[in-house]
Amino acid sequence: MELVAIVIAVALIEYAVFCFLVGKARGTYGISAPATTGDPVFERYYRVQQNSVEVLVIFIPGIVLFAQYVRPDIAAGVGVVFIIARALYFKGYISDPKARGLGFALSFLPALALVFGGLIGAAMDLV
Repeated sequence: MELVAIVIAVALIEYAVFCFLVGKARGTYGISAPATTGDPVFERYYRVQQNSVEVLVIFIPGIVLFAQYVRPDIAAGVGVVFIIARALYFKGYISDPKARGLGFALSFLPALALVFGGLIGAAMDLV
């Protein structure tokens, strides 16, 4: 489970970096809090942050469930894919929102796989 804990911590640090970059973009593009609109590039940064927290809600419980009921080493490996994919998502979305698809797919699908895998593993332990 140590590898899973490290992967979760790195995913949360990545999210914290996204939060910091949103704050930096506020200054760069002159968007005072609490506003979340006003400059298209700032809005991209903000959407990356919001979309990332939405998928973290699926990813974190999913990786814990998968690690507990299936295999922690596989869960950690899938988690690394998730982290790299979120960075690709960030890069794609900031450059051109239409370029976010690969990063989205490579992070959302593994997050779902962790949840469903954990569910199946738990159900099999029950039976």
